[in-house]
Amino acid sequence: HSFTLSNCIYLLFQMVQDPTQFDVLVMPNLYGDILSDLCAGLIGGLGVTPSGNIGANGVAIFESVHGTAPDIAGMDLANPTALLLSAVMMLRHMGLHGHAKKIETACFDTIRDKKVLTKDLGGNSKCSEFTAEICRRVQDLD
Repeated sequence: HSFTLSNCIYLLFQMVQDPTQFDVLVMPNLYGDILSDLCAGLIGGLGVTPSGNIGANGVAIFESVHGTAPDIAGMDLANPTALLLSAVMMLRHMGLHGHAKKIETACFDTIRDKKVLTKDLGGNSKCSEFTAEICRRVQDLD
């Protein structure tokens, strides 16, 4: 079957209604980009959305879904969660599950505690403060 815009719209509707019905979605890049932006909204925004593209022979690239955010560049405001969780995906892909778990746990625990959060997560902390808290938690897990 060819993938059409109407297929994409139907899939978007299904994703919003019940995202748990999907494990893996494979589609052309344009539709994947649209769907990943929608899914980012379902989990809290682009600032927390990791991404991985895995190709033949295990060749892979991992990156945050969000763009460069030129409006806040150099202001110490960006949320590093998407980049850190992309690194977690990369570490798992490389078989370094212990390292991945520590970083993931530190990220999730920091967000769950709600004491040191960037503005997009409802806090007032700078990117550097949020990152320092995650690093502290990683060290505590050692």
